[in-house]
Amino acid sequence: MNEMINSGMLSLSSLLVSLAVLLAGLVVWFFVNRASSRTNEQIELLEALLEQQKRQNALLRRLCEANEPDVEPVAAPAPAVVQDDDDFIRLVAER
Repeated sequence: MNEMINSGMLSLSSLLVSLAVLLAGLVVWFFVNRASSRTNEQIELLEALLEQQKRQNALLRRLCEANEPDVEPVAAPAPAVVQDDDDFIRLVAER
């Protein structure tokens, strides 16, 4: 009779341990799954932000190109040289 009680207690305790392990596994799975789904949402948001930034950069480039002046580059002015009748050369300083 004592053997039946001991074997019943043993099977009950092993059943409780396996239920506790199962419950702990489900809790861990829940939090890992939740963190994974949040990470996926953040990745999607970051990808959308990157796409918007690419569009903004392209628009900014087009605006800058449209506002560039179409003026020919001007050569640097040479210093003015004035020659008198006496063949005396005077240089006028640039400001």
